[in-house]
Amino acid sequence: MKKFFKIAGAALLCVACALLFSSYAISYKEQYYKLYHIHYQQYPDDVMENIYWLERAVAADFANPQYALARITDKTDWEKYRYLFMMHVNLKLIEQHMRLGRTWDKKIAYFYDAPWKEEYLRNLETAERCYRAGLYYWTEARLWAEKANQQKFRFLCLKDIQNWEDECWRIDRGELNYETILNRELARLQKVKETFLAMDENTY
Repeated sequence: MKKFFKIAGAALLCVACALLFSSYAISYKEQYYKLYHIHYQQYPDDVMENIYWLERAVAADFANPQYALARITDKTDWEKYRYLFMMHVNLKLIEQHMRLGRTWDKKIAYFYDAPWKEEYLRNLETAERCYRAGLYYWTEARLWAEKANQQKFRFLCLKDIQNWEDECWRIDRGELNYETILNRELARLQKVKETFLAMDENTY
């Protein structure tokens, strides 16, 4: 019996060591970016998790070029890749903040919402903060897109990240403009807020 426990203990120790040494620390932008994912049905917790990973990706260092998400052959490839990566991550942060804002956004203020006026106003404040955060990330995304659109990159296309190239092209030509979208949402939200503020005991 003692022999069995010794063998079982040794086996458990081997498994524990294997698990310990097979794990690795996440420290690079590309690693954090790979943790970002979209659920079929995305709840606020899922969105906040994505925002966390994307913000960590922004703050982290780039991995060695051989571990990049695109094939890098020279320093010019590497430079453009970094600009496109930062632009793309900031665009994803805008999308996630818009998703999060919609959780608290009240599209229309109906007269029968009057009894919950204060709760709705608090929710609208939260939604507004989410949309305004999106404006910050849009400023960042546009700056990185400008860098990726420099003349020296005119004939350089990183085919492995073609969708990032497309985003950059659309920003450059004004076809993708989150500032317009976010400002439209903020203007609508302000009107909803004003409708709630105008409500009194006679509204409902």
